[in-house]
Amino acid sequence: MKHALNRRILTALAATALLTTVAVGYTVLRAAPEPAPAVAGLTLDGPGLLIRDTGTGRLAVQTPDGRRSESALRCARVYAAAGTGVCLRESPGAYQVTVVDRDLRERTSLPLNGVPSRARVSTSGRMVSWTVFVTGDSYNGGRFSTRSGILDTRTDTLVGNLEDFAVDGHEPAGDANFWGVTFTVDDNRFYATMSAGGHRSLVAGDFTARSLRTVRDDVECPSLSPDGTRLAFKRRLPDGGWRLSVLRLADLAELALAETRSVDDQPAWLDDATVAYGLPHDGSGADVWTVPADGGGRPALLARDAESPAALR
Repeated sequence: MKHALNRRILTALAATALLTTVAVGYTVLRAAPEPAPAVAGLTLDGPGLLIRDTGTGRLAVQTPDGRRSESALRCARVYAAAGTGVCLRESPGAYQVTVVDRDLRERTSLPLNGVPSRARVSTSGRMVSWTVFVTGDSYNGGRFSTRSGILDTRTDTLVGNLEDFAVDGHEPAGDANFWGVTFTVDDNRFYATMSAGGHRSLVAGDFTARSLRTVRDDVECPSLSPDGTRLAFKRRLPDGGWRLSVLRLADLAELALAETRSVDDQPAWLDDATVAYGLPHDGSGADVWTVPADGGGRPALLARDAESPAALR
């Protein structure tokens, strides 16, 4: 089944390349790294926290008592939900998105033409998304270009680039970039960030209709709460940093969280009351921190030498 899916996806990508001169975020000419074997006993069942161990670069699971087990998968970003995991992998000369099952067995892999940045899986485990940097390596200042893709793992439907979606009924601007996808519970609708014309906006998407609508400005890397009522996100500050905040969808009221350090990450909800995120420390490592979603309390360290958190419920 995996090989059939890969053949269908690669055929679709080749056909797209013939129809347009705009890149769609993939290349079928670059060799992909060899699949990593599954590790016996390590699963995505939970309870626990899926992370990328910044010391080894491996996908790992930290149990509630603080014990950590590593897989053989080396990833730049990870995420998982309902027994579906995603690993954005990098190796010399190649990048790829690898989808794994609850036992970390590879379901499919797609080559990526860009540096891995963000990854998400819908609550049901059906929809997988990713973002890569095509030009530049930071959302902060300078010139950069990103591409975001979505794969429906149930129907094998692939959208290689959200730039193919209509925005408010029109083709997106020529300089439009998209990143930071987060899915709603119905697996069809989602939110993401769009940058166009010097503005960064929250957009709401419809996967089936291939459409996007703008919601409001200054919302980056959104993450939908488990109850579907709020978005955690990072707000750009005048000094070039970001403030971790929460947006209430019913009235678009915004609340700054108690984390005052600059957070350049797509946050993740541990539950309806707690938001987790990565913060770099000295050197090339990072730690996972949490903060209450109601604006009170204070930040708390959850996992050292870790990033890219996802709650395994």
